[in-house]
Amino acid sequence: MAGNSQRRNRRTANKKGATVGSGGKRRRALEGKGPTPPAEMRKGHVKQRAANARARKAATGRPAPRRGAGKGTNELVVGRNPVVEALREGVPATTLYVQQFIDSDDRVREALKLAADRGGIHLMEAPRPELDRMTNGLNHQGLVLQVPPYEYAHPEDLSAAAFDEGEDPLIVALDGVTDPRNLGAVVRSVSAFGGHGVVVPERRAAGMTAGAWKTSAGAAARTPVARATNLTRALESYQKAGLTVIGLAADGEVELQDLEVLDGPVVIVVGSEGKGLSRLVGETCDVRVRIPMPGGAESLNAGVAAGVVLYEAARRRG
Repeated sequence: MAGNSQRRNRRTANKKGATVGSGGKRRRALEGKGPTPPAEMRKGHVKQRAANARARKAATGRPAPRRGAGKGTNELVVGRNPVVEALREGVPATTLYVQQFIDSDDRVREALKLAADRGGIHLMEAPRPELDRMTNGLNHQGLVLQVPPYEYAHPEDLSAAAFDEGEDPLIVALDGVTDPRNLGAVVRSVSAFGGHGVVVPERRAAGMTAGAWKTSAGAAARTPVARATNLTRALESYQKAGLTVIGLAADGEVELQDLEVLDGPVVIVVGSEGKGLSRLVGETCDVRVRIPMPGGAESLNAGVAAGVVLYEAARRRG
C-alpha cells in the first residue's frame, strides 16, 4: 500500500498546471497593463525620435545629427564637355585629373578655372596611360573628374526631420526608376514644392550619380535622398508612423483632384514609366491614384508625374 501511495504522489507531482497555494499568481497575470502610451513615449517610434531631436535641438541650439544609410561609390566624369557641365552645375568633386602636355582649348581652361574658383578640388596632372587605365580606355579627352560617394539618409530620417520642424511629411519614393536623370528631376521637384526628401531602393534603381546631380540643378545639395534596403518594408514603417502611402497608377481607383489626404503626412510612390508600380509595392499602398490626362497620353515619366502631384500637395498645404 505504501508503494502504491508513493507512485501516485510521483505521478501527481509530474503533472503540469496550478498547484494549491499559488497565491493568486494566475489572477495577477491576467490583469491589464494600462492604456497604450502615446507614440512620443514608445521606444524606437519615429515620433519619439522626433521629440528627442527637438529636445536636443532646444538644449544645444543645433539639429540632431542624421543617421546615415551607407554611401554610394566613387564615380568618374569623363570627357571635356561632361566635366565642364558637371563643374558648372555644382556636382561635388574631389579631384580634377588633367592629362600632361594636353592641347588646351576653351573647355580645358574653363574646367581649370571652375575647379580653382570653387576650392576644395585637387588638381592632378597625369600621363595619358594613367588616365586610360582609370577610365578603362574611354575617350577622356584629357579631363577626368572624380565625384565622391553620395551619403544617403535613412528613410525614417526624412519623416523625423519633418516632425522635428512641426510639419507633415511630404516624401516621394521611387519604385523601379533606373534613369538618374529622372531621379534628379524628382529631387528638383521635391525641393521646389517644399517636400522633405526622396527614397530610392538599394538595388535595381537609380542612385545619386553625377547625372542625377546635374539634373537636380543644385537641389540635391539641400534635399536629402534616402536609400531603403527593402522599399516595401520602408513604406510599411511610414504607415506605422501615421503617413498615408499613395501610389501613382494609370488604373488607380481615385483621381488626383478627388484625393483628400494630400494636405496631411504622405508618401507619394512613383513607378517606372514602362512597368509602373511593382506588385508588392502596389499592394502596400493605402490608395492608388491616377492623374487625368485629357490629351490621351498613356503615362508620364517619373519626374513629370511626381511634379504634378507635388504641385497639388503644395497648393492644398499652402
